[in-house]
Amino acid sequence: MTEHLTVDAGSIAYEVEGTGPLIVLAHGMGDSRAAYRPLVPHLLEAGYRVASVDLRGCGESSTEWTDWSRTAIAGDLRAVVRHLGAPAVLVGHSISGGAATIAAAQEHDLFTAVVEVAPFTREQSFGPAQLRDRRVRRGMLRLLGTVGLGSVRMWRSYLDTAYPGTKPDHWAERLDHVDTLLREPGRMKALKGMGMTTPTDAGARLGGVRCPVLVLMGTLDPDWIDPRAEGQAVVDALPEGLGHLEMIEGSGHYPHDQHPEQVASFLLAFLKSVGA
Repeated sequence: MTEHLTVDAGSIAYEVEGTGPLIVLAHGMGDSRAAYRPLVPHLLEAGYRVASVDLRGCGESSTEWTDWSRTAIAGDLRAVVRHLGAPAVLVGHSISGGAATIAAAQEHDLFTAVVEVAPFTREQSFGPAQLRDRRVRRGMLRLLGTVGLGSVRMWRSYLDTAYPGTKPDHWAERLDHVDTLLREPGRMKALKGMGMTTPTDAGARLGGVRCPVLVLMGTLDPDWIDPRAEGQAVVDALPEGLGHLEMIEGSGHYPHDQHPEQVASFLLAFLKSVGA
């Protein structure tokens, strides 16, 4: 059942399932909380209460926002956690990985752990090396086409690149759902707004995190030439001993949807190890 929380000038949509310690799931740009549906049953079975959130402008959340930064998204996620009852484990994908970093650095008492899935948390650099790598070049050009032209077709093509190899059984349904959402008024505006932000605000906050952090990267993520090196760089920027990196073999930018069993295994083992 969808619920709404009023935050600043808009409302954030979310749904809650299960009982137990709270895990909050935040998706990436151009998406909705539906991206986590394959992962949620594993978390419920492990005894967690799971809140899946639609980011501002996405899914069923309202669209009347002007700030699409990771800092703004972090404020929304903190508000959801306070509303549902802290503390919580915060899971963020892509742009929400950076937002999770900021949220955890801003209010230490709200979070017992953070999980960043394929996160854009550090300042990125693009140059000839990216253009020479076919996998990265294909993904980058489709992202630029989506953000620059507001093209749903280009976003669908990016997703095809971001899910390398075998697609999930629900692939056609997944694409149709994303397509339908992005054609609603204001949804593409949110994608473009997020796509034009930079993660410098998140990178500046990495040193201020005080809870354990798990970084999950797909080995075939088209957004980086070396996904392992990107994930390790996030870990290295955290206070010593807080960060841990795991790689999902054969996965792209959406391991929680493409390989949910492996993500759940790493995530639950990590939470058990840190007592979250």
